[in-house]
Amino acid sequence: MDGIVLSILNVFAGQIDGLPSLGQILDKMTELQMSIDKLASSDGLIAPAHVVLLAAGVVVFLGVAGEAFFKKTGIPDVAFLMVLGVIIGPLFGVIQPEAVIQVVPYFASLALIIIMFDGGLNLDIKHVVKTAHFSVTLAIVGFIISVAMIAVGAHYALGWSWLESVLLGSIVGGSSSAIVFGLVRNIKISEETKSMLSFESALTDILATIVAFILFEAVLAGQFDLETLQATLGRAVMVGLVLGFGVGIPWMYISTKLGNAQHAYMLTLGILFVLFFLANSFGESGALTALVFGLMLGNKTHLAKVLRFKMPKIEIDDPTHNQLTFLVRSFFFVFVGLLASFGQSEYMIFGILITIAVYVGRRMAAKAILTSRFSKLDKAVTNTMIPRGLAAAVLATYPITLGLPNAGAYPQLIFFIILSSVIITTIGLGKSKKIPPPESVEGGFVKPTRGDFEG
Repeated sequence: MDGIVLSILNVFAGQIDGLPSLGQILDKMTELQMSIDKLASSDGLIAPAHVVLLAAGVVVFLGVAGEAFFKKTGIPDVAFLMVLGVIIGPLFGVIQPEAVIQVVPYFASLALIIIMFDGGLNLDIKHVVKTAHFSVTLAIVGFIISVAMIAVGAHYALGWSWLESVLLGSIVGGSSSAIVFGLVRNIKISEETKSMLSFESALTDILATIVAFILFEAVLAGQFDLETLQATLGRAVMVGLVLGFGVGIPWMYISTKLGNAQHAYMLTLGILFVLFFLANSFGESGALTALVFGLMLGNKTHLAKVLRFKMPKIEIDDPTHNQLTFLVRSFFFVFVGLLASFGQSEYMIFGILITIAVYVGRRMAAKAILTSRFSKLDKAVTNTMIPRGLAAAVLATYPITLGLPNAGAYPQLIFFIILSSVIITTIGLGKSKKIPPPESVEGGFVKPTRGDFEG
C-alpha cells in the first residue's frame, strides 16, 4: 500500500513542469543531512546532532541519578556532572571547548539568574533576618581572605600581575549558592544555620560577580581605581535592592491572582528576564535583583502580614520551576567539565593547593565570627562549606570573550578549584555527620544566653 501511494505521488509530482519527484526530494534531504554532519565533523567543534542529543540524554539521566545519590550519601552531584563534561569533551571530543565558549556567555547568564532566583524562593526571610549579621560578616571576611590567598599564590606561583591575580581571586572568592542551597537542605543542622550559610553563599556570589566585572574593566584599562570600585559596588547594591523590592512586592500579589492561570510561571520568568535586562542597563549584574525578587515571592505570606494587606489564597507553586532549575544547573556544570584541560599540570597542582589554603582560611574566619550560640555541629558544617561552583564557572568564561591576558588559563584553573573544593566539602560534611546535635535543640543551634553576642 505504501509503495502504491509513493508511486502515485511521484507520478503526480512529475506532471508538474520543473517540480522534482518525491524520491529526488528525499535524496536531496539525505544529502543535506550528510553535508551538515560532514561539516560538523570537519570543523571538529561539535558532533552530529544525534550524538549531541545522546549526550544531553546522559546529562539528564546522570543529573537525576546524582540527586538521588546525593540524598543517600551527601556527595554533591556537581562532581559527577563535571566529570561527565570531561568525558564527552576533552576525552572523547563529542563537543570541543571552542564550541562551548561561544554558547556559555548566553547560557551562563540564564543559569546565574535562575539559580539566584531559586535561592531567594527557598530562603526563609525570618531566619535570614535573625542571622543576617553572621551571614554578612562571614561573607565579607571570608571573601577577603580567599581573594588575598589566591592573589598571593597566583602572583608568586604563576607569575601573574597583581591585578590579574586579584581578578582570579575575586572569581573564586566565595562559596557557590547553587551548591550550598542544595547541600543545606539535606543536612540536619538548625534552620538558622541553614539560612546563614545560604544567605552567605548568595552574598558571596553577588560580591564575586560585581567585583569581578569591575576588575575586568581594570585589567583592560591597565589600572585599578579604589573610588570606582566603591562607587560601582554601591550603585550595584542600590539598583539590585530597588528593582528586587520595587517589582517583587507588587508582583507577589499579582502572581497569587494568577495562581491558576495556565502560564503564570512563564509570566513570572518573563518578569525576571526583564529585571535582569534593567539591572544590567543600570550597572548591576542582575544576580542581586534575581535573589531579592525570589525572596519576595518565596516569603509572600509572611510579607503580606508585615505590610498589612490581604493576599489572595496562595496555591501550590508551579513544579515547572524545579524542573527548569534542575535542567539549567545540570547542563551548566557539564559545560564546566567541557572547558577542562589537562595539558598543564601546574594548573592542577595550583588549583588543589590553593583550595586547601582557602579551606584553612575558612576555618580561621568561622572560628573568629561564630559565637557560643552555635553548637559544635553547626560550626563543623560552617567550617567545611567552601564549595565553588556556578558563579566562578560563569565568570571564568569572560576573560576569553574579553581577550584578557592569560584568558585560557581561567577555565582550567577554576575547574580544578571547583572540583577540589567540592571534594573537601564532601569529606568535611561526612565527618560532621558523626557529631551528635545537642539534645535540647534539633540541628544544633543553641539559644542565645546571657553574655553571647547578639546583633
